[in-house]
Amino acid sequence: MTTRRRADPRAAFGADWDRLRRVSPWRGLWLVGHAWGVIGVCLAASVLFPNPLVWLGAVVVIGARQLGLAILMHEAAHGLLHPNKAVNDAVGHWLCAAPVGSALGVYRPYHLSHHKHTQTTGDPDLALSAPFPVARASLRRKIVRDLTGQTFLKQRLGLAAMKLKETRHAAAVGGSSYPVLPFLGTNAVLFALLLVTGAGWAFLVWLAAMATWFPLATRIRNIAEHACVETDVADPFTHARTTRANRLERALIAPYWVNFHAEHHLFMYVPCYRLPEAHRILRDRGFAEAMTIAPGYLSVLRTCTAPAS
Repeated sequence: MTTRRRADPRAAFGADWDRLRRVSPWRGLWLVGHAWGVIGVCLAASVLFPNPLVWLGAVVVIGARQLGLAILMHEAAHGLLHPNKAVNDAVGHWLCAAPVGSALGVYRPYHLSHHKHTQTTGDPDLALSAPFPVARASLRRKIVRDLTGQTFLKQRLGLAAMKLKETRHAAAVGGSSYPVLPFLGTNAVLFALLLVTGAGWAFLVWLAAMATWFPLATRIRNIAEHACVETDVADPFTHARTTRANRLERALIAPYWVNFHAEHHLFMYVPCYRLPEAHRILRDRGFAEAMTIAPGYLSVLRTCTAPAS
């Protein structure tokens, strides 16, 4: 099984490396607060200004922040959310992973395996990028399934079936299984908070976001990170794609600097809020010439699709 070669951070950053890899005790927590703050504002707007256009906008923005919570869970998987491991893991699991149906303890080993074996047969995420390029009609069908909730239902029903099977097996052998209760519990807390404010129905906006825009934004993110990247096993600068995201893309598709994915794969212990600076340093020192950098997400989708033959 192929293991990816790592870049030398000292060769790339010199004396800047120690600063770039430093984990702030407050910036990661602020990002988690920001994600929930944006979600709260959108839910409040849905209640105060009951209008289909407001609800539609709230679904899109909340779905993007749900992806943001998943990205911050990813930060926690690398130990980058907070320098204290207990705080990092508790916040990463209960405030980031569980509300969107993930589990930090399950995600971490899976994701670190992805880093170790990126774009090789040992990569657990290879199936996300291997089918590309695909026909544009195929991508359109996937987008329709995302926006109509079909992807959400397929994933959630599949996960529920898998967890039921694991629970039965664990009971038979006297072991334990990761429960789905954290997802249900954190969502029940959110529903209860809305209920006591007299706006319990606004929970439907949260669910609609999770069933529509969240899967679509996640799909676009996955495509942009590794699909159609000409990977050289021996060159760590070719293992992922960075996408230059404009303000609208950062707000709706690529929150919390997730677009700097090549830099993240090169130096996976740089916190997300330092990735733009890492990108600038690499560019100024000539390293960016070896990297795959796209001018935007529409450009990525064009690269990764082709007209039906």
